Amino acid sequence: MTRLTINGQNHEIEVEPATPLLWAIREQVGLTGTKYGCGIGQCGACTVHLDGMPVRSCLIPVEAAAGKSIRTIEGLAEGGKLTRVQQAWLDHDVPQCGYCQAGMIMAVTALLERTPRPTDADIDAAITNICRCGTFQQVRAAIHAAAAA
Repeated sequence: MTRLTINGQNHEIEVEPATPLLWAIREQVGLTGTKYGCGIGQCGACTVHLDGMPVRSCLIPVEAAAGKSIRTIEGLAEGGKLTRVQQAWLDHDVPQCGYCQAGMIMAVTALLERTPRPTDADIDAAITNICRCGTFQQVRAAIHAAAAA
């Protein structure tokens, strides 16, 4: 048994220690906002926060996440109130198909926690998530709006 702390709640799960955290979150805990995209850490659809840092959960084994704080997209909004990043996403019409958006929002949230007023260069360096719909200009506008909120 492995104990994972996800969005402030403890979960006892039984999986192989090398199981990717993504699958533990989705299949064992039932939080399906974190998406499987590429399985090799390139696309970012599976981005979660591990002790406050954005990580690609398809690459992190469960054993490496045990004892750490994990935050998923489901853990952002509190009491039904969207975060400033989530609200900026809606205000700037970022979502198209929406598949990559949870991971993108998690990456942006982490960026703004570290760098409250990011430059375009900061955004380019930190946000490496891939959006097949190509909403990168809306993403940039939403990031700047969330930073100003």
